[in-house]
Amino acid sequence: MNLLPKDERFFDYFHQQAAILCQASHLLQAGVKEGYQGISQAAKRIEALERSGDNITHQIFDRLRATFITPFDPEDIQSLATALDDVLDRMEDAAFRIVAYRIDPIPPAIIELAEMIAKSCNAIDRALHALHDKASVIEPSIEVNRLEEQADAVERNMLMDLFGSGVDAVTIVKLKDVYESLEDTTDRCEDVADVIQNIAVKNL
Repeated sequence: MNLLPKDERFFDYFHQQAAILCQASHLLQAGVKEGYQGISQAAKRIEALERSGDNITHQIFDRLRATFITPFDPEDIQSLATALDDVLDRMEDAAFRIVAYRIDPIPPAIIELAEMIAKSCNAIDRALHALHDKASVIEPSIEVNRLEEQADAVERNMLMDLFGSGVDAVTIVKLKDVYESLEDTTDRCEDVADVIQNIAVKNL
């Protein structure tokens, strides 16, 4: 039984946002694996994707103002669009900081966190397709939550190691900021998963 009124355009926008998230996260992951030059090139492409994501978010808000029948509560549409945009913003910011701070070589922890971000974005994409298909969103949502917990543990461990490593204070500040920015991106992914779960529960 279809309990959601038909308005496929909103889901089209959300799928576009998710596709951009996945593309940006894979660029981030590949970029840090390739080293400083790799992430320098990837950061430029991620910045362009971030602008594309902003444009889609604006389109969602414009359509929301002009639409009376939406697939779910307008407040939830706004929350989901904003949460997806926040992930892309944080990802772009993390890539920018790695380049701006000239982190070279790229520490393994950054590569590990970037991989977790990519996996989280893939899970978000699966969750959005499940929501669209009125299927269970539990498995991909749990995956996002699990990855956020892992990223938090990696960040904490790296910060402990960093402050006991004897490296200079400037390097500590730079790496600490990058680790926190990457971990915060997984937090924003978890926010998206929470919004999707709330929408799914409300529209059972």
